Amino acid sequence: MKFTAQIELRGINPYVMVSEARAQQIRPDWKRPIPVMVQVNGQPEPPARVNMMPAGDGSFLLYLNGPIRKASVTTVGDTVEVSVAFDDSYRGGPEHAMPAEFAARLDANPVAKARWDQLSPSLQKEMLRYFARLKSDEARTRNIEQALNVLNGAKDRFMARAWN
Repeated sequence: MKFTAQIELRGINPYVMVSEARAQQIRPDWKRPIPVMVQVNGQPEPPARVNMMPAGDGSFLLYLNGPIRKASVTTVGDTVEVSVAFDDSYRGGPEHAMPAEFAARLDANPVAKARWDQLSPSLQKEMLRYFARLKSDEARTRNIEQALNVLNGAKDRFMARAWN
């Protein structure tokens, strides 16, 4: 689907609004973030994978990150041609496997395991992605220890968040 829209700003985040009617054409009756492939003014090539975020009234916010705006040479206030299609390659669930050490330590710690199970799927997915991007075994071990600490109820910061 192609449409023309003006890039607006919400807080510090540039976006274009996708009407409810357009969102229904992209993926009927989808209420959560919609995974899409997007181009602005024909760029980037290949299209970028992003999520359109529900605005609460049936419409969606299509946030345009820095690489998309840089490739399309656009900025807030520009009127642009947006090409968007549902990302058929999308698969729900975590993209990254749980590190074996983290899984074993969770299994051995009922409090941390219960708190892990109560986390939202998106936060679990974010933590697994975080672990997967760590470069060294030492960093992975250190961060797994910190994750277990906050899952056990410690008041601390982990992944740039205050926990508990």
